[in-house]
Amino acid sequence: MTDPVEDLVAFGRRLRAAGVPASPDRIQAFASAVAMLDPLVTEDVYWAGRLTLCADPDDIARFDLVFTSWVYGHDPRYRLVGEVAGTTRRDRVLADVGGETDDKSDEAGSGDDRPIGLAASDVELLRHRDYPQLSSAERAEVRRLIALLDPVGPPRASRRYHPARRGLLDAHRTVRAMLARGGEPAGLRRRARGIKPRRLVFLVDVSGSMTAYSDALLRVAHAAVRRRPSTEVFTMGTRLTRVTRELRYRDPDHALVAAGRAVPDWSGGTRLGEQLKAFCDRWGQRGTARGALVVLASDGWERGDAGVLGAQMARLRRLAHRVVWVNPHVAKPGFAPATAGLRAALPHVDDFLAGHDLAAYEQLAKVLSGTVPQATRKPLDSPVAQGADRVAGASGGGAGGGNDA
Repeated sequence: MTDPVEDLVAFGRRLRAAGVPASPDRIQAFASAVAMLDPLVTEDVYWAGRLTLCADPDDIARFDLVFTSWVYGHDPRYRLVGEVAGTTRRDRVLADVGGETDDKSDEAGSGDDRPIGLAASDVELLRHRDYPQLSSAERAEVRRLIALLDPVGPPRASRRYHPARRGLLDAHRTVRAMLARGGEPAGLRRRARGIKPRRLVFLVDVSGSMTAYSDALLRVAHAAVRRRPSTEVFTMGTRLTRVTRELRYRDPDHALVAAGRAVPDWSGGTRLGEQLKAFCDRWGQRGTARGALVVLASDGWERGDAGVLGAQMARLRRLAHRVVWVNPHVAKPGFAPATAGLRAALPHVDDFLAGHDLAAYEQLAKVLSGTVPQATRKPLDSPVAQGADRVAGASGGGAGGGNDA
C-alpha cells in the first residue's frame, strides 16, 4: 500500500502518460485541494482534480478515463476513447463504474479479461460491512481508505504564548519596543496561548478474541502516528508492548509487519487489568497519558481479576483528558455489556464506540479529532448506553474529573 500523497503523485504520472499536462505545480495544487476536502468522497476528489489538473477542455475526456481507472481499481493500461469501436466517452465511463450502457458497449466490455472495479455504491456498502467478512480485494480497498483517515487529536490551548493582536499584555515586548524607539511610547504588545492537538494514546488488544479486528485497529493507529508523530501506540495481551517506533514506517503494510514481529503475545490470552497497571506505572503516570485522549480497543474479555481492571481504569481516567473504549461487538444485535471486564471498565469511559467496519473507524477518527459533539457520541436511548448507565449507577458514580491539562 502506498502513501496517500504518493498515490496522488502517481495519478499525476498517469495523466501525463495519457497526454494531460499535469505539471508538478498542478499536482501540488491537487494535493492541497484534496487535503481540504473529504478524500473518501469520490465526487470531491474528482472535481478537485478536474479543476486543478485539466488545462484545456480536450483534457477532460482523458482525465475522466484515467480517474475512473485510478479510483475504481481497473487496469491502469486503459484504452483511450475511440480504441473501443462504437462507444462514446459517456458509455466508456459508465461501463467502467458499473453503470448501464447500450447493448453495443456492453458487448465491447464483456470480455473475461475485463477487471472488476468497485462502483461508488459498492464502496458505500463496504463502509458498513464487518471487517472479517470482507474478501481480499474488499479488504485491500478498506485498508486504503483507512490510510486516508486523519485522526489528529482534539485541540487544546498550548502552555506557550505567542504574539497576538488580542490577549494578555506582553510587558517584555512592550518595553523592548519602547527602548528601540529611544524611550518614546509605543503600541502595547499582546500575547495569547497557541492551539495544538492533544496527544493520542492507543492501547490495542491483540488477544485471540480480537484477532479479526486487531489489523484494522492498528491501521487506524498507524494513520494517527503518520499525522501526529507524538502519538503513542501499545498492544495488550498477556504483556504490554510499545509499537510506536514500528508504526512510524510510512507504508502501512510494512508498519504492520514490523509491529507483528515486535509483539510476542499476538493472538494469546487477555490480562487487561495487569497491562493497564503496567502502562500507568511505566508510561501513563510519567506523562504519556496526562492530558491525552486515550483509546482502548478491546472486546472486554478479561482472564484476570475484573476488580484490578476497574481500579486501573479509574486511575487512567484521572490521568487522561478523555478515555474512549472501542469495542467491535457494540453494533451487533442484542449486544449488552455483560462481561465482568466491561462492567468494571464502563463507569470510567467517556465514549463507548463501535469498531467493526469502515464507517465505525471514520466515526472514531472524527471523535478523536474533536469534530463530533460530545452530546452525540453516546446516545442516552441506546441499549449500550443504558447498560453502561446501569453499571455506573450500581457502582455508585461516574468517571470523575479527568485531567484537562
